[in-house]
Amino acid sequence: MPRLAVARFSHEGNSFSPVPTDMTGFGREWYRGQEAEAVYRGTATEGGGAVAFLDAHPEWRGTFLRMTGATPAGPVTRDTYEAVVGEIVADLRDGAPNGERWDAVFLSLHGAMLVEGMEFADYETIRRVREAIGPDMPFGVSFDLHANLDPRIAGLVTAAAGFKEHPHIDMAETAERVLAMLDRTVKGEIRPVGHIAKIDAILPSINMRTAEGPMAELEAYARGLEFDPRILDATPFGGFSYGDTAVAGAGAMVFADGDAGLARKAAESVVAEMRRRLDRFYISLPTAEEGIAEALRCDRHPVAVVDSGDNPLSGGIADTPEMLRALLAADPQVPVVFAFITDPGVVERCRAAGVGGAVDGVLGGRISRDFGDPVPFAGTVLRLTDGKFVNSGPMMHGLPNSLGPTAVIGVGNVSIVVTSVCGSANDPAFFALHGIDVAEVAVLCVKAKNHFRAAFTAICPVMIDIDAPGPAALEIPRFPFRRAPRTLYPLRGG
Repeated sequence: MPRLAVARFSHEGNSFSPVPTDMTGFGREWYRGQEAEAVYRGTATEGGGAVAFLDAHPEWRGTFLRMTGATPAGPVTRDTYEAVVGEIVADLRDGAPNGERWDAVFLSLHGAMLVEGMEFADYETIRRVREAIGPDMPFGVSFDLHANLDPRIAGLVTAAAGFKEHPHIDMAETAERVLAMLDRTVKGEIRPVGHIAKIDAILPSINMRTAEGPMAELEAYARGLEFDPRILDATPFGGFSYGDTAVAGAGAMVFADGDAGLARKAAESVVAEMRRRLDRFYISLPTAEEGIAEALRCDRHPVAVVDSGDNPLSGGIADTPEMLRALLAADPQVPVVFAFITDPGVVERCRAAGVGGAVDGVLGGRISRDFGDPVPFAGTVLRLTDGKFVNSGPMMHGLPNSLGPTAVIGVGNVSIVVTSVCGSANDPAFFALHGIDVAEVAVLCVKAKNHFRAAFTAICPVMIDIDAPGPAALEIPRFPFRRAPRTLYPLRGG
């Protein structure tokens, strides 16, 4: 009976976030062993995909090693990285339970991790795992669609695949795809070989949705390649716009059965198709003031105003003030929800005041004034919560979340959600926790990006993406890139 080791170490690093990622950031998803299997079972996650694979293949015995991931933010501290990777590598070297050897290893990564003092973090993780397990053991890796992949990775892994959907509702399926390739490799049915090709451009992720537009066309092209049975997987990677590394930028990865030339040709063809569509990825967006004014004029409710510049799942900090400033200045005469600002001190003051109590102060600009000054407010505490919920929407369905204690503050017709921990407002359960029926709101202002659409496209008939100052703002050349090659578009000449 073959033995499978499963591990996860996922983080998307934003070089321009003022908040580093330490062990606390990984504490919200920190599992191993039977606890990991129980938590991930039935979830729309890569861990859930691993559990589903093992359930469907009783001939395999799986062991869950360290499984962890953190909300995107600044680079991972070096001691945190060494602790997590060190644990995974030590477990792999120790071997399977009862002194048995592993027959295959599956690792869930993001592909855009940044680590203090390290240039190629995901490559280094993969290199250390490969060194621990030896050159011949089947080794599979799953990646996010926004990975900034180092081409050398293809030579270290047996098989790999990336998410094909944005929003990422196919995490479990991606893991199962990689595990299926490992299974067939162990059985001697295939001999995967891979190639990673890169394009000389950093793409803005706001226009990478796979329901329409250039990314949808690239995904369709890649699926067409897989009609050739020799092509085991073809994945376009949009890359992560805010990762300042020598391997920044978009690309493609293809694994073929025993034919390195075919894998290379196919990957390069995906990149060629990407290059043909390059200009279509770059768009403009209204300002916060313009977007909120448009939303308040709209007669189709609820309208979502989406501030992608402070999207927590792009390394945003849930602290930039411009959308809140514009919203309060507009003095809306209809019910509006603002989700959300992270400020544990304000939450504590709300808890002291109690529901119905008065509270005032400032919001935003607590972590950094680089994106604007704090916004004064005076309001009433409407609701207090423990911040715990379980995702009910299609993305990462079933995964538990914790925002720390939270509060809802009423300022006129605006309900402002304030959290203790920077998380995500992409799931209906976030709003249910705070007593908010989104369908009854006229305007929903949210710090999010495309993942918000997975659950809310059917609820909000109008969505207005805006660009406000933040760690994930739209204009890529405005950020102080230092490590990414200046030959990458649109950095050229910047």
